[in-house]
Amino acid sequence: MAEYKVTFEVFEGPLDLLLYLIKRQEVDIYEVNLTRLADQFLEYLELMRQLDLEVAGEFIVMAATLLYIKSRELLPEDQQSLVEGEEEGPDPRWELIRQLVEYKKFKDAAVQLQELERHQESVFPHRPPPVRDLEPVTLPGPRATLFDLLTAVQQVLQRLALRQPPAEIVDDRWTVPGQMQLILRVLSDRPRVSFQALFGSMQHRAEVVATFLALLELMRLQQVAAFQREEFGEIELIRREPVAVETLPSGAVDPGGTAREPAGLETPSDTDSSATPV
Repeated sequence: MAEYKVTFEVFEGPLDLLLYLIKRQEVDIYEVNLTRLADQFLEYLELMRQLDLEVAGEFIVMAATLLYIKSRELLPEDQQSLVEGEEEGPDPRWELIRQLVEYKKFKDAAVQLQELERHQESVFPHRPPPVRDLEPVTLPGPRATLFDLLTAVQQVLQRLALRQPPAEIVDDRWTVPGQMQLILRVLSDRPRVSFQALFGSMQHRAEVVATFLALLELMRLQQVAAFQREEFGEIELIRREPVAVETLPSGAVDPGGTAREPAGLETPSDTDSSATPV
């Protein structure tokens, strides 16, 4: 895969990732296994590194904090209170839990404010959006987060790892610009496509990575949106608006035709009246 750097605006931070992992474990914040949480957090950081995603410094700081907490957890209980050479202070485990609880309160409050704003907009007239804004797209479910997308692509890569040796020869057949063109072409033929349908038939790691980075770039450009009908459910992709060729990054037009449409794609025929504007 030819080198192509995707700069993806990630508004979720390390606390968002931790809350996401805790929710997937289906446990209370106060009862979470911090050792297991640290391992999962580091797995996601490694996945971001493998995908060549820029990781904010806050993630690295949190990783160091989690490793420190994990090292204390591995000590006998009578030695956990104070490690040799360490100044006495707040327990880092409870300090982290406190941060998570407070941050979750702010996130929940933000969701409530957004719902109130949508309700007010439906009742009271509001100013028209700026000319440069895209027309909102109606989605049948909440928007998928970056962590939802990382979980989905991690499953695809794990499936491929079972089929092929880890030392795969670098393959330049798939480029990020070329796969951007592929995704737009797929979404021009059908109203939406599932993440699994797009990636399910891919047989090479390079193809998966290039397509995933292409998807992130199209989402950054607000040409594609991703949503889930239910929490942690299947991710579906929808095209936000037609995009002119000249607006795509250089190389997105693939004259050689190497961008191959995945097999097994089916056009969804169902519609959903409960929709969320994006």
